[in-house]
Amino acid sequence: MEVLKRLFEQHFHFPPGHIRPLQGQLGGSGRVILRLAAGETSAIGVLGPVREENQAFLEFSKHFYRRGLPVPEIYAEDLAHGAYIEEDLGDVTLFDFLNAHRNGDVLAPEAMEAYRKAVAELPRFQVEAGRDLNYKVCYPRASFDRLSINWDLNYFKYYFLRLAGIPFNEQALEDDFGRLTRFLLTAPHDYFLYRDFQSRNIMLSEGKPYFLDYQGGRKGALQYDIASLLFDGKADLPPAAREQLLNDYLDALANYIPVDRAAFLHHYYAYVYVRILQALGAYGFRGFYERKPHFLQSVPYALKNLQWLAANVKLPIALPALLDALGGMAKSEKLKGLGETAQGLTVRVFSFSFHREAPKDESGNGGGFIFDARSLPNPGREERFKRLTGKDEPVMEYLNAQEPVHKFFENAAALVDSAVTNYRERDFSNLMVSFGCTGGQHRSVFLAEELAKHLRTQAGLQVAVKHVELEKMGR
Repeated sequence: MEVLKRLFEQHFHFPPGHIRPLQGQLGGSGRVILRLAAGETSAIGVLGPVREENQAFLEFSKHFYRRGLPVPEIYAEDLAHGAYIEEDLGDVTLFDFLNAHRNGDVLAPEAMEAYRKAVAELPRFQVEAGRDLNYKVCYPRASFDRLSINWDLNYFKYYFLRLAGIPFNEQALEDDFGRLTRFLLTAPHDYFLYRDFQSRNIMLSEGKPYFLDYQGGRKGALQYDIASLLFDGKADLPPAAREQLLNDYLDALANYIPVDRAAFLHHYYAYVYVRILQALGAYGFRGFYERKPHFLQSVPYALKNLQWLAANVKLPIALPALLDALGGMAKSEKLKGLGETAQGLTVRVFSFSFHREAPKDESGNGGGFIFDARSLPNPGREERFKRLTGKDEPVMEYLNAQEPVHKFFENAAALVDSAVTNYRERDFSNLMVSFGCTGGQHRSVFLAEELAKHLRTQAGLQVAVKHVELEKMGR
């Protein structure tokens, strides 16, 4: 935290007045992402634990920025401490914009236009900026080569198929993986592969797309990135929109290199498959293995895309064992259950003081959680915080700077996420979660607000917050 404050002051010549975590930074991603602000001036601060990944992002960003590509400007950095600050591009992602401009499978013209702008920029990264990029800083590999593909396919096999209980013939599946890998590598692959080109990594500012999270970039085939965007699970783009946007992308690509559309499409859907399998591996690792159930909410969307592929696409190579395993996924009751959760679960989150009784469950459901935050650093002991609450910026900044608070929240949120998944599967309508501290004013309030923010990212979940002591204080 202190290093980000120092970098902010170094660049702007005055200190930040407010520091606020961005959504999700208390989760398990490894990176801490904060917004630092003073008046009308703001920047995004990042603390990343992997030096090589930070170095790749910083060098790529500077290269793209010099080329005039729409990426954040890097203001200051301290690689020794895994820290940098960059331009603040706001809070609206392409994913957010899409969801605000759609009605089921019907996308508003504004949503399609935003996607068209995004796909028009992609060839500039892949071809134009990729020509003289320093691929020596790529992490963890300099190209999407045989080993990279093997990592992704085995990620899917061991963290999704195995943990989901889907039967498969190991040797036959490995044979298919070998055929698929050899086929993928017959596509031209001397371009920049963004690697995570999806709607949550594209910001919209004043109607223009800006791009983030390309630190995993490397050399690879053109097909991978457009497949990542158009088959982005939760974005759930209608097939007609995907087809139109693919044509728009190929039109844009033709401004930079000659395009043989038939040759491009010959490999395209194999890259769609490998991207979906990689995503499923990630969902399985985070959801089944690390027991973070909200990652599993994306699985039904990936299965929907795989079912569409099975019905509409014939690959140029035979992959019988893989397609059998994917068919087994479609029949799996365990996986079907991930998409059949009940609607209308309400999670009621309370803060309270242990000087009084804990809040009582009035829903009739009983149970739930009571978390004791009295072991955490207490802002109430400092004079400057006595009249403030856990919803005030100085208190939030103080608590966000405490590592024990992060650990406490991460563990509490994991327990609540697991209960939410189970309750929704069993059609329960209420879950109660309470955070208590000494006075019910600082730590418990902060944690209740953070949990509510975290839960509100889950579709179909109702969240209500009540601060018992603050209400008594009239606040």
